[in-house]
Formats: sequence, structure tokens, C-alpha cells
Amino acid sequence: MILCFALVEFYSITALLSPSFCSCFVIVMLGAWNQWRRAFRRGPSNVNAEFYSRVNQSICLRYSAKKGSRGRVFMMPIGIPRVPYRTPGEGTWQWVDLWNALYRERVVFIGEHIDEEYSNQVLATMLYLDSIESSKKIYLYINGPGGDLTPSMSIYDTMQSLQSPVATHCVGYAYDMAAYILAAGEKGNRSGMPLCEIALQTPAGVARGQADDVQNEANELLRIRDYLFSELSKKTGQPLERISKDLVYVARFTAQEALEYGLIDRIIRPSRIKPDAPRKETPGIGRG
Repeated sequence: MILCFALVEFYSITALLSPSFCSCFVIVMLGAWNQWRRAFRRGPSNVNAEFYSRVNQSICLRYSAKKGSRGRVFMMPIGIPRVPYRTPGEGTWQWVDLWNALYRERVVFIGEHIDEEYSNQVLATMLYLDSIESSKKIYLYINGPGGDLTPSMSIYDTMQSLQSPVATHCVGYAYDMAAYILAAGEKGNRSGMPLCEIALQTPAGVARGQADDVQNEANELLRIRDYLFSELSKKTGQPLERISKDLVYVARFTAQEALEYGLIDRIIRPSRIKPDAPRKETPGIGRG
């Protein structure tokens, strides 16, 4: 702005003193203005170029302000892993997600809080596996806190109605209703890892409404409790009186204690693998 005012003032003074010099000055200034416009004229803006330029500048500024220190690395979530799988009898391999591959090998996981939606997924998987081949085992791996009473009971009852034998295995912990599901596996096919933990307790629920409604809910809970205690007595071989006494409070078991109580039939202890032992190709996931 100051330069503009100075040029205007200079032009007014020279116009009074020398008109010829003034015309030459105007021509020179117009030529300089055109050259400046051609030199600094910008074409149509490129949105992508501007975007990447600004991103690059922000990254450079971010790391230049933190010289000598390592920036925080943000990992991109990879989602569900995919593994190579070949269906028996077929010669081609295909990439499938991990859970799909395990389902094809008749392996089902219970690793979350059991609600209606999760229970329906487990039920549908077990019913489908039982329908396509009822002579093979279904392997039920448990590592969860249990869940709602009615959805858990639906899994428990469905296990008893399947023609396929259901083998249960505790890989971490089985609390509350998950412990009942663990004990509901076929006799001789219930197992646990050496450091697994099992916790049993009396079934609980919530009752709301009028006094009659609360009384009905309480009676239903007592009926379910008696049913589960009776089933647990059959599965473990423990007297019903002892189970009723032990489950007044939460009863916690280590793997060895669960074995002695009858909740599981064996503890799986991985054998030592020799460093120079040849690797054996076993049929299963990703195998032909």
C-alpha cells in the first residue's frame, strides 16, 4: 500500500513538471505490470495437488518439531485374519477368514458374553454341523465369562439334543454359565489347559413388576437352579447335597481341582517338542 501511494505521488509531481517524462513512466510501468502478471500468473487450481501438498507440509512440520524423538506409530486394524484352506476332495486352495476355516473343521468358540444374538450364532453353527455329519465330534472351545441365563440355557439344552458328540475344552477361563456348558460336554471329552480357571455359582436373574410377577420369576429361578444342580450332579458324579452346599457362594476351581471335582476329564499338558524333530504334516486347517 505504501508503495502504491508513493508511485501515485511521484506520478502527480512528474505530470506537473514534465508531461513527456510522465508518458514514458506510464509505458514503463504498464510493461513491468504485464511482465509481472505473466511471471506470477496461476493457472486453474489442482485440488488434488493442493491437498497432498498441504498434507505433506503438515507431516513435515509435525516431524520437524519433534527432532530426536520417535513419533507415535498408529497401527491399521487388519480385521479378521484370512488363512489358506483346501476343502477335502478338492484340488484348489482358497483364502477364507479364520472363523470360517475353524467352522469347517467343526470347531466352535465361546469367547464372549453370551446374549441372545451370540447364543443364536452358536446354536445355528452347532445345528448345521450336526445336520451335515452327525457322526463326527463338534469341538467347543470355551474362554468366556458366561452370560445371560436363558441364552446360556439354550446352548446347554441344544448340546444334549445333538446326535454329534460335543467335546468341550477350557482354554482360559469359564465362569458362571460357561462353566455349566463346559461340564455338559460328552463324558471323556471334557478337558482344560493347565492354567485354566473355572467358577461355578447359583443361577441368578432380575425380577421386576408386581409382587405376583416377582414371585413367579423367583419360582422359575428356583426351578432352573434345581435342574442345573441335578444335571451337574449327573455330569460330575457329586452328590446333590454337596453341590447345593458348595454353590451357596461362588466356587472357584483350578484345572486340577476341576478334574478332581468331575467338571473335566483330563488336563491337556503340551508335550515338549524336540528342537531337531522333523515337522509332521497333520490333516486340518490349511492342509490338503
